Amino acid sequence: MKHTISVLVENEFGVLSRISGLFSGRGFNIESLSVAPTLEPNISRMTLVTRGDDRILEQINKQLNKLISTIKVVDFTGEQYVERELALIKVTAEADQRAEALRIVDIFRANVVDVTPKSYTVQITGAPAKIDGLIELLRPMGIKEIVRSGPIVMGRGAKGVTG
Repeated sequence: MKHTISVLVENEFGVLSRISGLFSGRGFNIESLSVAPTLEPNISRMTLVTRGDDRILEQINKQLNKLISTIKVVDFTGEQYVERELALIKVTAEADQRAEALRIVDIFRANVVDVTPKSYTVQITGAPAKIDGLIELLRPMGIKEIVRSGPIVMGRGAKGVTG
């Protein structure tokens, strides 16, 4: 089962290492990880996506809460949340493919952010499924490179991770 976990931590040296070690020590892979400061410069939010059974993830949540630098842990599994991701996709754009590539990009409300004589670099934000859909339509044209941020999440409604 997929688990999306948001962790508020003190912004200090070694926190990322301790948290990733917690996962690797239990044999779990972190599928994506995003870390950035919050409104408070001394607090960062980590968004982790992993897969595993509920029993083991419950133990990981308990261990995360025991770390001194952890402020709050929220497992969004089964909760309502907004999820977004950013991707940059470099696609082959020979003269005969350019118009079709632009049509596909427009359908997904993505943007071309770089143009060379033989390629377009496309920026897209949205739910991971939307990004997957764009990738599948661009794949036959020849994708040269993809960079994805991994999802970030925020709970819906008035109560958030910081509230």
